[in-house]
Amino acid sequence: MSALRSPSGDPVREPRGVPPLLLGLTLTLLAARLILAANLHLTEDEAYYRLWSMAPAFGYYDHPPMIAWWIAIGRRLVGDCPLGVRLIPIFGSAATSLLVFALASLAGASRVIAERAGLWFNAMPLPLAGGFLAVPDAPAGLFWILALVFALRAVRDGSWPWWAAAGVAAGLATLSKYSAIFLAPGTVIWLCLTAEGRRAFRTPGPWLAALIAIGLFSFNVAWNAEHHWLTFQKQFGRVAVHRLAPRYVLELVAAQIGLLNPAIVALTLGALAARRVAQGAGRVITPLVATSAPFGAYLLVHSLHDRVEAHWPAPIYPALAVVAAVITDGLLQRPPWRRLGPPAPHVVAIAAACTAAVMAVMSVGPASNMFAPIRGWGGFAAEIERTRQSAGAAWVGTMSYGLTAQLAGETGLHAPILQIHERERYAGLTLARPDMERGGLVVDLPRRLNSLQLDHCFYDVRDLGVIVRGAGPEAGTPYAAFRVARPRRDILRDGC
Repeated sequence: MSALRSPSGDPVREPRGVPPLLLGLTLTLLAARLILAANLHLTEDEAYYRLWSMAPAFGYYDHPPMIAWWIAIGRRLVGDCPLGVRLIPIFGSAATSLLVFALASLAGASRVIAERAGLWFNAMPLPLAGGFLAVPDAPAGLFWILALVFALRAVRDGSWPWWAAAGVAAGLATLSKYSAIFLAPGTVIWLCLTAEGRRAFRTPGPWLAALIAIGLFSFNVAWNAEHHWLTFQKQFGRVAVHRLAPRYVLELVAAQIGLLNPAIVALTLGALAARRVAQGAGRVITPLVATSAPFGAYLLVHSLHDRVEAHWPAPIYPALAVVAAVITDGLLQRPPWRRLGPPAPHVVAIAAACTAAVMAVMSVGPASNMFAPIRGWGGFAAEIERTRQSAGAAWVGTMSYGLTAQLAGETGLHAPILQIHERERYAGLTLARPDMERGGLVVDLPRRLNSLQLDHCFYDVRDLGVIVRGAGPEAGTPYAAFRVARPRRDILRDGC
């Protein structure tokens, strides 16, 4: 059996450095993601965060600021293009991949198990498919695992500089996504459960880390205080329970089985059911389970009354990869896996991830598959521009932040873009100001836009039919279009 560590707890002498297979996979994925990033149109959320990057701040309507800062750096390095927007998140994904190996090693896993954890993390469909996207999960996941790596090193070495580094990483994680706040209770649980952790509590290190993390997070708190607690109200307002809907629990479980990789989940559950977990596994996984438990518990409770978006658990995926690699070690040392050889479980996991990706692309028709939302934007913007000029409209309005952001990034549209409601989203952002004394063209999906809505906001509303984004009327996505004029209220200030 590939022992976790020697019975005395001392590290087994093993080769240093990242295993070649994991390094090769990480570099291959890095190259593939750079190519994809340069050739795929931005998603609506990425386009929205791009707008944030044009006005650097310590907070925004939906999230803390880190993703905007990352995008601003990438755009400065390679230009205002899809690759520029995604550049830093892509390298962050590569770093996260390698840090999974470091995390497992510091937790006490052998080199074989740590390599398995790194390979399996890359075989999970969520990080595999989403590793090139410029979304808040990218910095949140990187800084979360960095905080754990530094904290484990600090506990092992008893060194306060490592605790300070852990505090910096945890603080940057909270500036990436508020879910990182759950690192605090998770770390307390871990330290309380272990003898070395309890000893660490009697040193200044953990307290220094907490002060540094709080200090960094306070920049976003101060921004919220100056902006009527905008982000706090949006994000923490989800905590309130208004109903009981346990069906979301099943939805959460099903989604996570798919995104964690069904093969990895099956192997892990099989090892637990067969009681093939290696002796000493509990000592290795305790820090990882403990630091992940508060966030996991919150998501489970949230799913009792509302939907948990499938990607929300992403920051704890690295820890779960290590846990799975440790738990399955005993099972993988027995037939049939042992006869098949060490690469067998990796091949199964990666094949399952690739199969899931292919099924996601091919499970629906070519007009509505997973790539449909990022197709046809250039031609769509050009058609909107032709319709706008024909209707004599001076600006273009939408009913959604995603459509606003996508159109704002298209060079073929030569008019100010305005989301006519949720105006608080754009506080501090640098968008051209439309002339509301002149008429405008409002465009959006028919499920979000109709003449009755517009009648409440404008005296003059005229239906212009449909504008299609995509290959054609049958294969594309139709958008309703209305010519509006003479607003009934201050749309820029109060919205529609």
